[in-house]
Amino acid sequence: MKRRAFTLIELLVVIAIIALLMAILMPALQRVKHQARTVACQALLKQWGVIWSMYCDDNNGNFSRGLVGGSGWHRGEWIICLRSLYQTKTDILRCPSATKRHLNEAEWGSTFHTYFMPLGGSGSIGGGEEPSYGGNNWIYDPPAGTSAIQSRPAAWNWRTKNIKGAALVPVFADAMWRGGGPCYRTNDSGPLDPKFNRIIPPEYDGLWLGYNREMMHFAIDRHNAFVNHLFMDWSVRRVGIKELWRLKWHRRFNVNGPWTKAGGVQPSDWPQWMRKFKEH
Repeated sequence: MKRRAFTLIELLVVIAIIALLMAILMPALQRVKHQARTVACQALLKQWGVIWSMYCDDNNGNFSRGLVGGSGWHRGEWIICLRSLYQTKTDILRCPSATKRHLNEAEWGSTFHTYFMPLGGSGSIGGGEEPSYGGNNWIYDPPAGTSAIQSRPAAWNWRTKNIKGAALVPVFADAMWRGGGPCYRTNDSGPLDPKFNRIIPPEYDGLWLGYNREMMHFAIDRHNAFVNHLFMDWSVRRVGIKELWRLKWHRRFNVNGPWTKAGGVQPSDWPQWMRKFKEH
């Protein structure tokens, strides 16, 4: 019997059908992949909740001092005080969506890159870790008699885990830097701080303008319009990028400030890349 092979037309039709199916399935597969990374990230933050809780339980319910060598507010202080609790599993320092450094070896991170933290803390050299999570600097418990840290009232710090409304207080989160302390004002009645712009949203995703642009460290599109946060009740959930301005970062933080719906923000006020995100 004479065998009948595929014709060129039939072969092209099969290839076209396969290409069409791939075009249909690839976005769905990408979404599943992103969702898996988001869930894995949340699982890591739950582990961090256990670590933070253990530290506070061993410290009369209080967080660490937040000062390395007594020389100011070090945004990576949490790495030093918690190192003994995670050093056997350093992979939990990195969100699954941000596990590698910049190609240019920049010290800071980005939406999908880690930052660098020297072993001895800020200002030291040699060795180090590469995390992609950062802490809320307002959780720390400064020493008695500390009135301000980097011009910020120490009275605004949370100090202890035993507070009301803990489910709205960020402790640890997806970040492009070691930590941050978002605040609208240098004091209760003063004007917006023009020097540090601690609360201003970034003009584009992953923008780095320095260690003191506090909200920019957390306002990154790492999980499709969301970032993952660990809160002071040790719960973990997704937070919309614009929702960051509605979280209770410190005791006097205005959750109805000018970058919220209640504060009168308009969609056109946001940078272009953020306008598509849900308002809060």
